[in-house]
Amino acid sequence: MSAQQDILIEIGTEELPPKSLQNLAKSLATGLEGGLQQANLTYGQVHIYAAPRRLAVWIETVQTQQAEQVLERKGPALQAAYDSEGQPTKALMGFAKSCGLELSELFTEETDKGAWLMARQVKAGAALSSLLPGLVEQALKQLPIPKPMRWGDSAIEFVRPVHWVILMIGDQVVPATILGLPTGNTTRGHRFHAPQELEISLPSEYASILAEQGFVIADFAQRRERIREQVARVADSFDARPVIDEALLDEVTALNEWPNALAGCFDEDFLQVPAECLVSAMKGHQKFFHCLAPNGELMARFITVSNIASQNPASVVSGNERVIRPRLSDAQFFWNQDRKQPLDAFLPALEKVVFQQQLGTVAEKIGRIERLAGELAAELNVEPAAAMRAAKLAKCDLMSLMVGEFPELQGTMGRYYAQQQGESSAVAQAIEQHYWPRFAGDSLPEDTLSQIVALADRLDTIVGIYAIGQGPTGDKDPFALRRAALGLARIVIESGLPLDIHYWVERAAAAYQQLTISAEQQADIVAFIVSRLKSYYQDEGVAAQVFDAVRDTGVTRLLELNQRIQAVRHFASLEQAESLSAANKRIANILKKVAQPWPNEVSESRFEHEAEAVLWSAFSNVRAQSLAAMNDGDYQQALLVLAALREPVDAFFDQVHVMADDAGLQVNRIAMLNHIRQAFLAVADISRLAN
Repeated sequence: MSAQQDILIEIGTEELPPKSLQNLAKSLATGLEGGLQQANLTYGQVHIYAAPRRLAVWIETVQTQQAEQVLERKGPALQAAYDSEGQPTKALMGFAKSCGLELSELFTEETDKGAWLMARQVKAGAALSSLLPGLVEQALKQLPIPKPMRWGDSAIEFVRPVHWVILMIGDQVVPATILGLPTGNTTRGHRFHAPQELEISLPSEYASILAEQGFVIADFAQRRERIREQVARVADSFDARPVIDEALLDEVTALNEWPNALAGCFDEDFLQVPAECLVSAMKGHQKFFHCLAPNGELMARFITVSNIASQNPASVVSGNERVIRPRLSDAQFFWNQDRKQPLDAFLPALEKVVFQQQLGTVAEKIGRIERLAGELAAELNVEPAAAMRAAKLAKCDLMSLMVGEFPELQGTMGRYYAQQQGESSAVAQAIEQHYWPRFAGDSLPEDTLSQIVALADRLDTIVGIYAIGQGPTGDKDPFALRRAALGLARIVIESGLPLDIHYWVERAAAAYQQLTISAEQQADIVAFIVSRLKSYYQDEGVAAQVFDAVRDTGVTRLLELNQRIQAVRHFASLEQAESLSAANKRIANILKKVAQPWPNEVSESRFEHEAEAVLWSAFSNVRAQSLAAMNDGDYQQALLVLAALREPVDAFFDQVHVMADDAGLQVNRIAMLNHIRQAFLAVADISRLAN
């Protein structure tokens, strides 16, 4: 066996959960890499394989033998090692025995704390073959498996029952028992096309043997692209544009080892049902890709991906068409039944649906949202009646048959049913878009009315849930408050809404008649909402300290907070920023040592050094300009003006001792620094930018 060899690990199972397949495979590879690193074994490129019935990792050029380790152990101090007669003490004898060495094999090392007896031992490196089974076992234990299974009468647990395990170094099997099974070098191909065992001669040949003999494309990315290409090619055959949802593509890839795309069709009468309903049925239930005609309308066609290369593909297509028909019939039935009554007829049913036990029913929540939406509308110059109407109808479709079957259509069906009963297009749109953004990076509500209802809904949820102590903790966030808070903040900032979040948290708290939400709790809620913006700005390339510099000012108008952050971001790029940030930090530290209230009166007659006069003159010249810029909302200009203070501030600290023995001089200098500090704090605490 050479100094470096490829290794292969494969865990063969029953069909794995499709939505967690990639994560399981990546976690297995990460665990193995971590084990090799901890064992101080070098390795080359890592190849990850994930298919419905297997997780595998091929790692190239792994070091096959650990290097020798020279270990040194510290024994007793020299003065404690021998007694007055020069004989070894029990401490020394015990140390030598524990090391397995003779006294003559120990050595003395001089340190700044004296001389010590030391033992040096050479530990032979372990062979990869002896380490690998343990590394694999450890990696398997670390896999993210929320609900492991047991099978047969074994106590072994895994995500799915395991049928075979490959463990190889080069062309040799590493004998071991993994997940209750003996390791080998045989895998299995496609369940139907090649169910027989296939021998793997070398790790590097694993994927090609499976593809050529086993009808299995083990590489997830390769299989994914094959499906994408096949779907596009099939759609081209009937002049259609397939809609390839990336999440659906991942799921279909995880369901198929040997994918083959086929086209089917359904009765065109179903096209009278809203396209979203048909698409949900096709995607959610059958994992079909839907197709659009050249004019952009939904076609009565679909593309399915079969896991077999059938000799009779028409039969496979017929089976899929037969299966999808009752799904579409259900959607058609729900559509027809829901439209037999107006949307607001669902309101009474919401009185029996609990929003949260302590916060009442969904109907009560709607009442609070309605009130809050009316107030927001008045603030933003939108007709309150329209906002309150949209808020009142926003949750009604939750009780419809269609949303009961396809929850992802909440809001969408409300829009359709509102349009049918003659609601305005603005109200109908607000019903759908008040759920936006639904996830990170999602679109925002497009108009102010929709934004108002979206804000009212999120404010009510965040304030209520937080107030009863059910806010996020650690990685747990059962009511998705983090997402709601970030969505709220995005709507305000990106839509340019001049709203003070502190005020609107107060208004949302006032709407909860069954709760008393203290001012302290409200302040915590505001801080929670603002804190969600830290990661938002980091994604935008804004440094964490820039965000902290503005957050610490306590600004709760998010639009203004954003303007300040952009100003500080620009300021941080200036050459003056480093010096002025350090100076502000120094000033802040000085002021911390002074009892408040800090002195404010500056007497020019008390200036002892020219640097004091120069700094005060420079500050007096720019203060008015900075305040004027701030009053205009131009925070960038306000900081640019103050940036002119760099040289006089540096000179002041070089030449002047602030904490002078003369109390009068000291107070005067502190007062001047306080003025400068407050001028910067009016925009942001730029001391946060200092290292």
